[in-house]
Amino acid sequence: MSRVIGTRLRNQRAQQPRASLKPPSGRYLCLRERLQMADLLRLGCSLRQIGRELGRHASTIKRELDRHRDPRGRYLPHIADHEARSQRRRPRDRKLHANPRLHALVQTKLTSHWSPEQICGWLALEFPAEPGLRLCPETIYQALLFGDHGGLRTAGKPRLRTGRKIRKHRWRTGSGHGSVVKNMTMIHERPPEVDAKEEAGHWEGDLIVGVGSASAMVTLRERKTHYGIIINLPHGHTAAQTNQAIIAAFSGLPAHLKQTLTWDQGVEMARHQELAAATGLRIYFAERSSPWQRGANENFNGLARQYFPKGTDLSVHSEVHVKQVCVELNSRPRKSLGYLTPAAIFQFSTDG
Repeated sequence: MSRVIGTRLRNQRAQQPRASLKPPSGRYLCLRERLQMADLLRLGCSLRQIGRELGRHASTIKRELDRHRDPRGRYLPHIADHEARSQRRRPRDRKLHANPRLHALVQTKLTSHWSPEQICGWLALEFPAEPGLRLCPETIYQALLFGDHGGLRTAGKPRLRTGRKIRKHRWRTGSGHGSVVKNMTMIHERPPEVDAKEEAGHWEGDLIVGVGSASAMVTLRERKTHYGIIINLPHGHTAAQTNQAIIAAFSGLPAHLKQTLTWDQGVEMARHQELAAATGLRIYFAERSSPWQRGANENFNGLARQYFPKGTDLSVHSEVHVKQVCVELNSRPRKSLGYLTPAAIFQFSTDG
């Protein structure tokens, strides 16, 4: 089938099933309880007394009265029950579908590259007296992900201003395949001197990936000196290719500068034991979804992305150009180094 039809079918399947209104399950107040509540109110019972009679918490009674009193302060149980059932009915009318003015405001700000959170905050400030113009960011995300939730557009592509694609939902992707890296030594077992940054030779590493994950670069950064290394992988980033690149990068370094390497749990480290045997490095792994545990390398990745932007083909960069970028990055003075350069500090550590 065509890509358009396939995408439409996938998105339809990804949506949560729309449940029809079911008989009362006990979770919600029913008409009988509402009638009894109205009778007890006329008898002058307190909220706690009504709650004990119904077997409900007093706060449940208070919320029910706050929601469904009429403008004159009366609680009418039949009207309250009808309103509650209407509010629980699914699917609801989408706010962005039902309110063309709200749709136009949100679309205008998205076109101006505002984030969903910025749009929602601006609406609350700009229209404080109009509750119908309030949104939560998730409503905008859903409208970008599924067309029938509001039909928002960002230049014809479901992308945010950051350039990343809209996230995939868990009910589409499943629970994942789990870890494929075996026999990992986790970061909490790393020696305390690594965190102290008192000696050189402790590295952090990662991959930055090009468009379509077809190309990649290995990035390495030494924790004490901030010295960085970038190796291009134009033809793939399998575990064997990653190992070969890292071994080549460390081959010219003295032994005291090859002590530890901290990485995330990416599949490129599936053969980390071979890498450790070839380089003499002790390899540690950060926890899943915890990039702050490799803060030095994440910072270096951000610097490298100035030269190798996201969403581009990294294989087009020559080895000479990549080395020139490394020289430029390592020649910048750093405040944390007393405005010395990483290259100078690293050279001093190498000679030492």
